[in-house]
Amino acid sequence: MMAAKLLIPPATGARAVAGTMPALHGLTDHVVAEPRVSRTRIREHTVPERHAGNSANAPSGRVLLGGAVVDLLGFPEAIGLISARATSRELPPLAIASANLDHINHFGVGSRWASVLGNGRSWVDGSPVVDWLTLLDGAPLVSEAQRLTGRSWPRLAGSDLIGPLLDAATDLQLRVGFLGGAESAHESLKSRFSRERPGLVVAGFWSPGRDELTDPAASTCLAAAIAAAKVDILVVGLGKPRQELWIAEYGALTEARVLLAFGAVVDFLAGRIQRAPEWVSSHGLEWAWRLALEPRRLARRYLLDGPAAYASLRSKSSGLEEVPGDASSGPGDGPAPATPAPPPAGNRTFAIAGQAADVAVLVVTYNNADDVGPLIESLRSEAAEQWLRVIVADNGSSDGTLDALSRYDDVISFATGGNLGYSGGINAAQQFCGDVQYLLVANPDLVIERGSVAAMIRRQRLSGAGIVVPALLDEDGSTYPSLRREPTLPRAWADAALGCRLPGRPAWLSEIDYDQVSYEHAHPVEWATGAALLIDAGLATELGPWDERFFLYLEETDFFRRAREAGTDAWFEPAAKMRHRRGGSGSSAALTALMAVNRTRYAEKHHPPATAAAFRGAAVLSEALRAYQRDHRPALRALLNKRSWEQLPHAVPAPQANHDDGGRLRDFPAGSIIIPAHNEAAVIARTLTSLKPLAATGAVEIFLVCNGCTDNTAEIAGRFSGVQVVEVDEPSKTIAMDTGDALATAWPRLYLDADVEIDPVAIEQLFRRLGQGDLLAARPASQYDTGGATGLVQAFYRARGRMASTRSGLWGAGAFALTREARARFGKFPPVQADDVFVDRHFGANEKEIVTCRPIKVHTPKDARALVTVLRRNYRSNVHLLNFQPAEGGGGTSQSLRELLGSVRGPLTAFDAAVYAGFAVAARLRKGPATATTWERDESSRR
Repeated sequence: MMAAKLLIPPATGARAVAGTMPALHGLTDHVVAEPRVSRTRIREHTVPERHAGNSANAPSGRVLLGGAVVDLLGFPEAIGLISARATSRELPPLAIASANLDHINHFGVGSRWASVLGNGRSWVDGSPVVDWLTLLDGAPLVSEAQRLTGRSWPRLAGSDLIGPLLDAATDLQLRVGFLGGAESAHESLKSRFSRERPGLVVAGFWSPGRDELTDPAASTCLAAAIAAAKVDILVVGLGKPRQELWIAEYGALTEARVLLAFGAVVDFLAGRIQRAPEWVSSHGLEWAWRLALEPRRLARRYLLDGPAAYASLRSKSSGLEEVPGDASSGPGDGPAPATPAPPPAGNRTFAIAGQAADVAVLVVTYNNADDVGPLIESLRSEAAEQWLRVIVADNGSSDGTLDALSRYDDVISFATGGNLGYSGGINAAQQFCGDVQYLLVANPDLVIERGSVAAMIRRQRLSGAGIVVPALLDEDGSTYPSLRREPTLPRAWADAALGCRLPGRPAWLSEIDYDQVSYEHAHPVEWATGAALLIDAGLATELGPWDERFFLYLEETDFFRRAREAGTDAWFEPAAKMRHRRGGSGSSAALTALMAVNRTRYAEKHHPPATAAAFRGAAVLSEALRAYQRDHRPALRALLNKRSWEQLPHAVPAPQANHDDGGRLRDFPAGSIIIPAHNEAAVIARTLTSLKPLAATGAVEIFLVCNGCTDNTAEIAGRFSGVQVVEVDEPSKTIAMDTGDALATAWPRLYLDADVEIDPVAIEQLFRRLGQGDLLAARPASQYDTGGATGLVQAFYRARGRMASTRSGLWGAGAFALTREARARFGKFPPVQADDVFVDRHFGANEKEIVTCRPIKVHTPKDARALVTVLRRNYRSNVHLLNFQPAEGGGGTSQSLRELLGSVRGPLTAFDAAVYAGFAVAARLRKGPATATTWERDESSRR
């Protein structure tokens, strides 16, 4: 396939200046004088010295410079071609880009925007809408082009081209518009044009903000305003890469015939930026001149990104006779595959087995009973545009997930027979896909915004990509940084040392793409988090099963890599948006260790032993630097001891004898629940009501121990069948817990605060997890119920929820469970109030876990006074605990401060952290000994 050639139409006569139309910011149709009678011939221009040379009139050609396609033209040729296209209404608009090292950084091989400009043509829905002419700019590129072709080529900077092009626009009575730059620069430009270019017809000035440029609706309106002003030549000065990206997406909508992506040319024309002297430019030092003038803005471009771009220029440049993916033909390798008849208007049903479908949606669940409903509802809205077949593979849920799914007759759901991991679940679900064009792998805790699936399909057909990923939004609507780069040694070691700090570091030093611009435009990506991805069905068949060795984490990294090795791309589509609830299922040291180990497994699979060892070294460094956090210590031990990898989470088929035909567990595990209560009449009914199904059937032992109660707590509890009520005289929580231990006979045992509500399903999951034999202690996942609390209290608990220690310890949830072996580690509970902290310190990170289950509710204080009371109690209790159990080194206030500072990601999180710190200081102002018989509790949450 030969490269597409730029078309130069025959000269056309000038046309009358069209009527004026209003435009943004009120700066439109600025004509400072009556236009001169047009001439059909462009005036002759003096070629600046820097553009002179034997090759000024040489035939044009193309080269690849750093992987970017660059057109080779002389100065007069460029002016003539651009001017001619500005008068043509028969050809697509022509966009002009300047190729320098910054262009290679953004659009060269391996860059995120590498495919956006195509091979000289931008496409929308399969139709060409913008031709691209990329001209040499920057001394290193000029030298490389000379080396490749054996002839000299002029440097065609936008700041040099703009003057002759404005002369041509004046001669041809073409209307010129300016997009970008400050309004003050526009005012200066108007004044300067009135003096120096009285015949130039300026159709309008537009100075949009960043929010307008990144919002599709606002950008469409902006393009419409430019079109209404009847612009022929639009000078777009938004800076790289934003100007090229905006032109690629909205340039055709402006109806301009030529779009000049000329960066800072508005400021040059307005005299706000001084041009480099001729001797500076001729010696290739204009970059140093600009850096000296604007060091803060340009330091990264020239000092950090520039060297890498130069290395790419030297290693990835070549002559170009053919362009892969001929720009004269549309994207993709052929016609779109046949599709089923579209769904009827307003359709909300899914295609069942045997029925034709466009997309098979694959969902893997594990205790997601609360999540599947919102996901399915959002998918029903998508079913109006394409036929979906929804397939759910359940990995041994015990919370009623399959029961929740059984309500949907048009959803294919089944039990996998155990916990096969994410990859195993996807592989099992693929067996039910049938004949479809696409597979949509989706996490169960997603909510898909309307039109997202159709947007991903459009992007796939437009780009020919094998995989398309959407924008993922957090629950607050903010964009989650879901885009990733292939793991390399520099990235692995930089990420190990820096983590999420310095997010603005160069791309070669960070696996995560934190740059906001990356989430505003469609572009190729190396990989993305696997919460949602649309896969071409043919590619899925070619690649085969997902690698089940990874179980969880890195399985999508491996899949994306195999797709790239198969010769296909993955694209990000910002118009597809999906809300993703992250972190709601608890965490464990074992999963942290699994993620660290899987990074090494991935390196061992795809790299030689020496390189894999270096990756493993980076993982060891990462975990060693974070070993002050308890849940990272097992990860460090696992990395140092490869034989321990077999004990990490892996695919575990469930014993079939414990399941019925629907994949649901038949019997409830044995165990005991011990509830200490002191004057809890206000809340005890609420707690026992949540346990009523277990109490009534006798599935577990339930003991409520009233200690020193002077209210009717015992009387209320006695009304609940199956609850054994015991009364002791001394008001001591720990004595109550010891009393319950003396009466209970079953293991494991759940110690539950009297004001905590817990679902029976969570208890079942907790007891079953402890019954697997690899843990000694556990607690259920929890969530703070701040309903009715003041704003400051809510801010405090938001900050607390972001701290790592709250997601790894047994304390803080009002519930923890112990096995017989765990309980044997200590005798009676000591007379302390911080009983959960006392218990937590008896177990290593690999001996305890926060179990993935339906979270229990932790009712928080409602006002600041009540919160300070609780915090003061906690502080005094921890001090008192030191008399019985010394704290481990490296914890306490210093660790909390590190975690608090580490949780700050922006203004909102900084405010929350400040509120947290303020409450913590206030609670510590009053000191005094705490005893087990003195209980400072929150009454506000008991009302």
